Amino acid sequence: MEFVRRLGKSPQERGSLNSVTCPDIFELSDGSFAVMGTDMTEVLEGALPPGAGRADYERIVVITRETLVAARGDIPSA
Repeated sequence: MEFVRRLGKSPQERGSLNSVTCPDIFELSDGSFAVMGTDMTEVLEGALPPGAGRADYERIVVITRETLVAARGDIPSA
């Protein structure tokens, strides 16, 4: 599996002062997506809405609204 492309603007384009530790979204060669953000699993797991669950190998990752909004135009519709 490899990184194919970034979705949205780079951290530098979003005004990051420290571009090495910023949230980011990437499309992978198998068609899935990788999200880099802050691991908030311990904080948010108990507040998951009804019907939501998490496997032991999954983490709840938080990204800024700005990161997702910047990626909107690059998210495929199908």
